Amino acid sequence: MPQKLDNNRYEYTFIIIIALLISVSTSGCSQDVKKTPPTDTSSRAWDKTIPGNFSSQTAAVFDSTQLITFLTQYPKFNEFGDNIKSFYRKRDFAYAWYDKGVIIEQAGNLTNRVLNIQNEGVSGGAPYKQQLDSLFYKVNAVNAKPDIQLELMLTSQYFVFSKVAWEGLDNSASRATKWYVPRKKVSYEDYLDSLLKAPSLKATVNEPVYRQYELLRNYLRKYRELDKTDSWQPIISKTILKSGDSSAIIPLVKSRLFKLGNYKGDTTKRVFDDDLAASVKKFQGLYGLAVNGRLDKATFSELNVPIKYRIQQIIVNMERSRWLPVKLDGDYLAVNIPEFKLHVYHGDSLLWSCNVVVGKTMHETVIFYGEVQYVVFSPYWNVPQSIVRKEILPKMKNNSNYLSSQRMEITGRLDGLPVIRQKPGPTNSLGLVKFLFPNSYNIYLHDTPSKALFEEASRNFSHGCIRVKEPAKLAAFLLKDKAEWTADNIYNAMHASSEKTVTLKPKVPVFIAYVTAFVDRDDEINFRKDIYNHDDKLAAMLVSAKGTK
Repeated sequence: MPQKLDNNRYEYTFIIIIALLISVSTSGCSQDVKKTPPTDTSSRAWDKTIPGNFSSQTAAVFDSTQLITFLTQYPKFNEFGDNIKSFYRKRDFAYAWYDKGVIIEQAGNLTNRVLNIQNEGVSGGAPYKQQLDSLFYKVNAVNAKPDIQLELMLTSQYFVFSKVAWEGLDNSASRATKWYVPRKKVSYEDYLDSLLKAPSLKATVNEPVYRQYELLRNYLRKYRELDKTDSWQPIISKTILKSGDSSAIIPLVKSRLFKLGNYKGDTTKRVFDDDLAASVKKFQGLYGLAVNGRLDKATFSELNVPIKYRIQQIIVNMERSRWLPVKLDGDYLAVNIPEFKLHVYHGDSLLWSCNVVVGKTMHETVIFYGEVQYVVFSPYWNVPQSIVRKEILPKMKNNSNYLSSQRMEITGRLDGLPVIRQKPGPTNSLGLVKFLFPNSYNIYLHDTPSKALFEEASRNFSHGCIRVKEPAKLAAFLLKDKAEWTADNIYNAMHASSEKTVTLKPKVPVFIAYVTAFVDRDDEINFRKDIYNHDDKLAAMLVSAKGTK
């Protein structure tokens, strides 16, 4: 009998077991952003080509000229010709998708994923899908002879799929959307061997893509179903609704929250009851709003965002997930700009998180990778020349005592402007400690005297650097292996009158990322506003990408 595809059984080709991150100071940082990318980072462990294990299948072989004939017959695979040839040369041209004359289970898994490639959040298709479908359905599951056409079709489709689903758009797309985190490098040829070596779906094969990709893919399916079944008309209210209120629109709100998975109670009652209040708070937390339990203007605005836009957010962030490193070991930091959060990790474990303030729209925090090298206690603030020119000089003209009132001093002149720094102390714009990771963007993490801003729902107020709500806790984490840096010593160093720099060995990686849709550790999808308008540009690039049709 022909071997049929069962969409439920073969829905996933691979099992992802990797976790990573999700998941900037005061008026004190400059953002004279340079267009050049960061320095080369190819020596980092996470940025190296990821190896695989070669399959031992050697029983059945084919003539190498058959591969040349195949590529002539299917020219859209020529882009991957070198990969396909290299793969089979290393196998001495042994069949990869057959075992003892029978097509292996992974062939069905791959075929299903290629035929349903739209589930990967891409607009482009795979070439020769009809031919793949036809060849696969002709396969006899028992006592079949290897079919060279299907064999080479499967291998070619694998390389197409791996490029589309695991690699995404080329580097020009990430650069165009101001993404300067180095892209991962993967040997897809080696991953094909790893896939083939796995005997069944129960085997563990690491898909070379950041774990958020699979999590978002699940929600993409759900939101596409919502889009088919609900017109998602706006819910309009002229007043703020709170617990105890009664309104004709309450059932509409309950129904919408139910469809989103945020409400489980009775959707017919017009009363704003405790169940609804709890659901509204949950919704507000997942969407980055002020968690007040009220149906206010901001909450209605998020409830009314069209499902098609949410689908776009999911697809855009699936693409970003293709760019991120697959796995990290040891300690590292991650700042998600639209979430206004710093996350602290050790390997796969999220240790803690805290609020941050990031750059204003006109002073965007740069998306890039760095390595924290220095902790500077009681820092001077060396005022950037752009701020001296635009902000300090006008204030000096209006107030001759401005510098002394701000505990600032002139230390020299540069390009016709005074070089100004602010002395250490509690009013210093960098606060009591800063964390440096040398980079061409003049971006770093630091404390701030403006604590109230951390309680705002949207926290893009800085000149580009990242203000940290819990700087002492971050300092303790970074210095945890230095016994002399007790909590008391950290406190004293932060409140000293002189600057002190501590060098970290080893340096600690830090990712400054931009993610507007992500799935948290409770398996709940979160959305954030696209504060720098990067999503629409990337979405347009995804739609316009020709892909492989």
